[in-house]
Amino acid sequence: MHIIVCIKQVPDTEELGKVQVNPATNTLKREGVPSIINPFDENAIEEALRLREKKGGEVTALSMGPPQAEEALRKSLAMGVDRAILLSDKAFAGADTLATSYVLAIAIKKIGEFDLILSGKQAIDGDTAQVGPGIAEWLNIPQLTYIRKLEVNDNKVRAERVLEDSFEVVETSLPCLVTVTKDINEPRYPSLRGLLKAKKKEIPIWGCHNLSVERKRVGADGSPTQVIKIFTPQPPGKGEILSGEISEVADRLIREIKKRKIV
Repeated sequence: MHIIVCIKQVPDTEELGKVQVNPATNTLKREGVPSIINPFDENAIEEALRLREKKGGEVTALSMGPPQAEEALRKSLAMGVDRAILLSDKAFAGADTLATSYVLAIAIKKIGEFDLILSGKQAIDGDTAQVGPGIAEWLNIPQLTYIRKLEVNDNKVRAERVLEDSFEVVETSLPCLVTVTKDINEPRYPSLRGLLKAKKKEIPIWGCHNLSVERKRVGADGSPTQVIKIFTPQPPGKGEILSGEISEVADRLIREIKKRKIV
């Protein structure tokens, strides 16, 4: 069984206060900000490793990003992934979810036969949840999204899909793409042996010259999304707690509501 896990390197959420916005490009300035594997993608890696342990086969980690995204791939190798591939090219810069999913899909075609593609349900820096489904569309394969439980038997995938206030059981055939939630598992920590092995492994870098991509579909040129404005929201003001007799508090609350024209 060959499982491909698509991962993304994102800014560390604990360091988001250091992230600034480039007013000229309406993009985040990521330089100097610590990066991590997208947390949902770590769950996807863990699920791939668990399936390999049950079914055998191999796991390939795939990521598109700048050269420093190699750090995320090395962590995936340290966790137990068999091989990793980085998609990096200046031509890929400025890609939106459409252009990103296109390049990832072309790379998957180059990798060759696979049974299952896994990814996190969304990336914490964009929260679009569009890249996974986009890959499935480019490859013309079934997709199961927001999955919290996954079973693979007899070339079939059976899964529990999270809804707003419940879940549904869905099933499809392989090959397919699955996006997972954090409820699906608890990612393992890389072992010392895994970290040492990961340092020595070669991570090939594929650019436009390695992939049969249409240049008009990659990077900013292949991205129809237009970000009109991006900004850091101002923190909310401090609230006020009213205390005293119920009748007095109620009267004061009504006055404040009228004064602030809330209703």
